[in-house]
Amino acid sequence: MNQKDFGNNYSLESTVRFFRSHWILLTVVFLVALAVSVVASFMVTTRYKSSAILFPTNSMRVSKAILAERYSMDFLDYGSERDCEYAIQILSSQSMEDAVCKRFNLLEHYAIKPDDPQKLFKLHGQYTGNVSVKRTEFLGVEISVLDVDPQMAADIANFMAVNYDSLSSRIQKDRASDAYKVMQQVCQQMESDLNDLVNQWKADKTNLGLNELISFKSKELAELQTRMAETKVDMDQQVSYKFWLDKAAPADKKAYPKRAIIVLLGSFGTLIVCILLLLVTDRLRLAKSK
Repeated sequence: MNQKDFGNNYSLESTVRFFRSHWILLTVVFLVALAVSVVASFMVTTRYKSSAILFPTNSMRVSKAILAERYSMDFLDYGSERDCEYAIQILSSQSMEDAVCKRFNLLEHYAIKPDDPQKLFKLHGQYTGNVSVKRTEFLGVEISVLDVDPQMAADIANFMAVNYDSLSSRIQKDRASDAYKVMQQVCQQMESDLNDLVNQWKADKTNLGLNELISFKSKELAELQTRMAETKVDMDQQVSYKFWLDKAAPADKKAYPKRAIIVLLGSFGTLIVCILLLLVTDRLRLAKSK
């Protein structure tokens, strides 16, 4: 018998015989799956993608960059890998999500009913599915937004980049404010102690050890007052924590769905499943006949 074997359980003749006996069914299944996939691809909501790209600035304090005696770090430098990770964390935070949802009324935009007991869960699912933040190859941060409205997608991406400054500034000011209050209390105590030492020295000016202690405490107080002045700068100044690279613009071409992929996967996937089922059915039939 002329037969070309490709394994113990496979032969070209049996394969040809299989497709000859089932070609009508397979053709019908493929055409139906193709038609259904085409219809399904046009039923999927079209979404547009807009992206904004920024470089985080150096996360060092403004006062250290501008007022420090030694300029070991340039305030105009791009941020490090750590600064990039900080930026991604802030842009992906719940605070950012809440600000975006409130600013653009995404609950209504995503057609989620206000009285739905799971509205926050659904809103979070829609948001995380449409908004992504990732690091670029050169330590930049890309904010990508998918939406049915191309203008809305661009507006959300740009708002997130702008609000990143607001959140970063709030974090910096809160930390500086707490530090300033602590230093202010310590400074008041040091001034009080120094006044007591000065009064003691006035009573006994021959005490050289007391004179040296006053000098040492005075230097400590001056250093602390300098740090307080630097911290005050961090509290009061409004600076940007990013460099814009690309602002988001409304897309003129859809990003989703990829209809060709949907059609190919749907039609050929169904065809493969059908072939497997027929193979199993034929194997079971042969087993019973034996």
